[in-house]
Amino acid sequence: MSLRAAIEELRLVDQHVHSVLPGAVGRPEFERLLTESDQPPPAGTTQFDSQLGFALRRWCGPVLGVDPAAPPDAYVARRALFPGTEASAQLLSAAGCGWLLVDTGFTEPGSASLADLGDLAGARVREVVRLETVAEELAAAGCGAAEFADRYRELLWRRSADAAAVKSIIAYRHGLDFDPARPGRSEVATAAGAWLRAASPRLTDPVLLREVLWAGVERGLPVQLHTGFGDPDLDLRRADPLLARDFLAGLSGAGVPVVLLHCYPFHRQAGFLAQAYPHVYLDLGLTMNYTGARAAAVLAEALELAPFAKVLYSSDAFGLPELVFLGARLWRNAAAEVLGGWVEGSHWSEADAIRVAGLIGAGNAARLYGLPAA
Repeated sequence: MSLRAAIEELRLVDQHVHSVLPGAVGRPEFERLLTESDQPPPAGTTQFDSQLGFALRRWCGPVLGVDPAAPPDAYVARRALFPGTEASAQLLSAAGCGWLLVDTGFTEPGSASLADLGDLAGARVREVVRLETVAEELAAAGCGAAEFADRYRELLWRRSADAAAVKSIIAYRHGLDFDPARPGRSEVATAAGAWLRAASPRLTDPVLLREVLWAGVERGLPVQLHTGFGDPDLDLRRADPLLARDFLAGLSGAGVPVVLLHCYPFHRQAGFLAQAYPHVYLDLGLTMNYTGARAAAVLAEALELAPFAKVLYSSDAFGLPELVFLGARLWRNAAAEVLGGWVEGSHWSEADAIRVAGLIGAGNAARLYGLPAA
C-alpha cells in the first residue's frame, strides 16, 4: 500500500475536539465561527478571506457538492439546502475519525450531545473534562471555603469517571508562568473564600487554578494543557509552553502524561519539551485549520524535534462540523506531503513513513488514552 493510500485509510483519533451545531447555520453565525476573534470583522470584509476560509471552500465544498472555486455565498447557500442534520453528517463522517475525545467545558448553545455527535460522525466518543468548569459547577452548587479542596476532588472524580482525560485552561485564566508548586490547604481555603464571596462565575484566582490543576494530576488521567494561540481572552505572550517548564519537570516520574495542545507559534518549543520529558506529548490542534495551505510547513517544523511517538492528531474544531472534517483533511494532506517528501528524498523508507503516520493519526492516542480499536 502506498503512503497516500495508507493515510487516507486511517481512522483518526481526534484527541481534542468540541461539539458542533448539527443543523443550519446562518451567514453571520458561520462567519463568527470561522475565527478565534470575539470581534466582528471590519465592514466590507469577510472571515472567508483567510487561510481557513480558503481551505474550507477548497476541501469542504466538494463534500457538499459545491465547486471549490465557488464564492462563499454559493457555499453557504448550498449548505442551507440540506435538511436537518444532513450537512453535518456528511462532513463529520467524511473526516474518517474512529474516536472523538470531546472537551465539554466550552460549547456553543444548541450543540450536539456526545451521543448525537458520535452518531453523526460514525465515531466512538469519550469526554475530556475541563478542570476549571468543574470548579465553577461546584461554586454554583454552593460550597464553603474550608471544604472547597475536598469537595472539588470528590466532584472531579465523579465527573471524570468515564472520561479519557482532563484539561486545564490555566493559560487563558492566568498564563503558563504560574508557580509550579501545589498550594497549601490554608492558602486554598483563603483563596476559595475570596472567590466564593465575590460570586464571580469565572475562576481566575491563580491559587485555585493551581489547586485544580494539581487535583487533575492527582486524578491520574492524561492532562491536556492549552498552550499557544486562541481567542483574545488569551495573552499569547504567556502561553508559551516553555513557561510551564518547571511544572512539567516536576511531574517527571509521577506517571501522568501531559499533552500540550495546539502550541502554535510555539510548536518548536513544544517539540523540545516532548523530547526532553518522557511524559510530555503535543498536538497541533486548530493550527492545521488556521494555517490552511501552510499546514504542511507547520507540521514539518513540529516534527523537527518531537519524538514521533509523542505527537498526536486533533482538530480542536468548535461549532462548525466543517472544522472537524477540515482538520482531518488538512492533516492527511500535510502528512502525505511532509512524510512523502522525506521518502522521495531518500531520508525515510515508505514503510517507516506509513508507520509514523499511523502513530500520529491514531496509534499514539490509542495507547495514551487506552482506546480500543474503533
